[in-house]
Amino acid sequence: MILRCTAKMLTLLGVRAMALADVPPSDDDWYLNLLWIERRKCLLLTHVGTLFPIFVADIRKADLRLIGPYVVSLVEEHLRSEGLAADTLGRLDPDGVHLAKTASRSVLGVMNDAALHARYRIEAMGGINRPDTFFLNRFLRRALHNRAGDYVTPLDLVAQRLRFE
Repeated sequence: MILRCTAKMLTLLGVRAMALADVPPSDDDWYLNLLWIERRKCLLLTHVGTLFPIFVADIRKADLRLIGPYVVSLVEEHLRSEGLAADTLGRLDPDGVHLAKTASRSVLGVMNDAALHARYRIEAMGGINRPDTFFLNRFLRRALHNRAGDYVTPLDLVAQRLRFE
């Protein structure tokens, strides 16, 4: 599993450029961004090929000490919450997570849009102390994105992927 981290995320993890994997971009990559909402650290994890998002509120740096197992458990948990198998978006191996730099501005644009939606939803729900992250993640996975001229949701793209496998 290739985990492409933003500069903010790499700084939080304390990872230097020399330690990053140098691999070509793939639709199976995941992107990880650090967001600050109401002075709390939050994560936004997004699968490249399907734009499947995972939002996690109020994380601590200690949670990320073992980034591989942490991210894999998040992905498994959120796929399950949508009634999907753990391997729906590729093989998940906690020991096989490799960090890399971001490689797609369009994926980062989708993530910025998702972050904006998350901020507004959190505010509407009464603040970061009271977010219903289950509802928020369901909302983000059903939000429309313009992908190559078509408006699709991440769950549409997951279904499309499952049909072609």
